[in-house]
Amino acid sequence: MNLLSIGGSDPSSGAGIQSDVKTFDSLNAHGLTVITAITGQNTSSFGMIEPVSQKILKNQINLVMSDFKIDGIKIGMVYNSEIIKAIYRELKNTKITIVVDPIIKSTTGGLLIEKNAINDFKKLIIPLATVITPNKFEAEFLSKIKINSVKSLEKAAQKIQKMGAKKVVITGIETKNGQISDFILEEENQYTISGRKILKTNHGSGCNYSASLLFSLATGNKLKDAVKFSKQFTVNSIKNSKNLGRGISITQVQRKDNIFVELSNAINEFIEIKNIYENIPECQTNFVFSKNNPKSIKDILGVAGRIVKTGNKVTLAGSLSYGGSKHVATAVITVNKKFPEIRSGINFKYNKKTISNLKKIGCIISSYDRNTEPKGLKNTEGSSVGWGVKYAIKNLEEPPDVIYHEGDFGKEAMIIIFGNTPTNIIEKISKLHI
Repeated sequence: MNLLSIGGSDPSSGAGIQSDVKTFDSLNAHGLTVITAITGQNTSSFGMIEPVSQKILKNQINLVMSDFKIDGIKIGMVYNSEIIKAIYRELKNTKITIVVDPIIKSTTGGLLIEKNAINDFKKLIIPLATVITPNKFEAEFLSKIKINSVKSLEKAAQKIQKMGAKKVVITGIETKNGQISDFILEEENQYTISGRKILKTNHGSGCNYSASLLFSLATGNKLKDAVKFSKQFTVNSIKNSKNLGRGISITQVQRKDNIFVELSNAINEFIEIKNIYENIPECQTNFVFSKNNPKSIKDILGVAGRIVKTGNKVTLAGSLSYGGSKHVATAVITVNKKFPEIRSGINFKYNKKTISNLKKIGCIISSYDRNTEPKGLKNTEGSSVGWGVKYAIKNLEEPPDVIYHEGDFGKEAMIIIFGNTPTNIIEKISKLHI
């Protein structure tokens, strides 16, 4: 995946394009850059700004976009009207997802856009936005509405949306219960996503948020799931921030492997599938993704906890870790030995209708009878899954999509859906809910 950051250079690497490249790299995306301005700043103070010429700005954009397939674009610091107009001319006809992070001022105090460029920013840059991500101060600055209530928050978001942005995410809204909320306004609905406030002044969290949001959107996630992903990503970057200079701390992003990123995104999608809670078994659900050629459950990423049913909703109760799953991971290892392309699995509540629907969408289905399981294995914790799955696939010439059993005394009936990747599994599950 190639993601392009258009913005200013921060020599402290706390924010700006340097921060974006670090974020993209941590998510295994290739970061491309177009520099709009060079700033002088460190963790304590802000110095000078030297904007680039329209000529070199246009040259950067043209050369990057003519050579690479760009999957997403982030626009950050634009500084003056000349830069704004040049960016607009080059991107006005693009169909690529664009996240606009309206950079108004630096954490260290510098004003990052000329006052006489604000109107051009509203008229030309905001309409390019698939999503715009102002914090509370930036939303007030752009909308000229003081945000001090839910109603004023909604009005500010609506006003920004009327400037041309398809979707608006206002970040960093503090609530009375000590949480930080993000207010999301889409084309036809609005909602809030909240999280715990971290009392730590930092440099870079805004860039971490918008860059990770772009990544999540570019992978195909809906905005709600992308916001959840970015919120957690940013919280982690703040928690890991370090005092590297003499001033405020700089956020730190930790590299995520592709397995982690894809499984995390798939779990977010799974949780949002309509009525999915009906398919969560009594023992709850785990969702796993394996490294190539797994030797043990330590080579398989799963939920250390479970994906659980809470009323008519589903939530993630636990964190992703290698070795986090035992039973579903064991099933994947067993199938993988015969069919190496199978690297992911999820367990479902058993019922005949689900099996029937899986057959209708063309799944290869096999089963085993736990009543025929050798007594020695029944008394050995964790052995049943490996035995049953091995029995179910012994005569298969193609990899299974589904393996199930109808239970035994004290043992819940279960379905396991397999796939090459978590995304492949979500595709199969989604067909059941059309």
